[in-house]
Amino acid sequence: MTIATAAFVFVVDDDASVRKSLARLVRTAGYEAEAFASVRDFLARPSYDGPCCLVLDVRMPGRTGLDLQEALRATGDRLAIVFITGHRDVRAGVKAMKGGAVDFLTKPLDERSLLTAIRQAVARTLEDRREQARLTEVRSCITALTSREAEVFALVVTGLLNKQIGSELGITEKTVKVHRARVMEKMRASSLAQLVQLAGVGGVIAARS
Repeated sequence: MTIATAAFVFVVDDDASVRKSLARLVRTAGYEAEAFASVRDFLARPSYDGPCCLVLDVRMPGRTGLDLQEALRATGDRLAIVFITGHRDVRAGVKAMKGGAVDFLTKPLDERSLLTAIRQAVARTLEDRREQARLTEVRSCITALTSREAEVFALVVTGLLNKQIGSELGITEKTVKVHRARVMEKMRASSLAQLVQLAGVGGVIAARS
């Protein structure tokens, strides 16, 4: 199946024949492929923010596939991983899946299963990165609020009326309306429901006095 927008599949395996065959397979399926012989080689490449996923061998000389999974998680990189292995290692499989792997496949690989896992992994990576971009955008809007606007924001999303917010903060209802309008503008919200949703994304919690 050809992908509408080509995605990158990064293959990390110390076996040259495996790298070559997997690269050929994913290119035939409509993906771009880039292969690496080791974890070190993969980590040396520039980061890529487009649609992608990682097909990763479990056992390799030096740093293993599980080591790479942990390293990516530690840096906050949510690149989705499909693990492949020539060994039936239940413990490694459990660890990989608990760490967020999309699948854990045993060699010789079934091409259909692998391509299905790759499609899922690319979709997951894209969704995770969209969520991260959204979070960054919302947090940037929150940072632009003044301290008073932030206080009003935190109380507005609890459902309090302007009069009640004024009482909480010791300011007039008219002043609350001004701050509330500025909050709506800076947060780019068109309704209270949307503002509440943005508060959830940004982790805003009301601090009641």
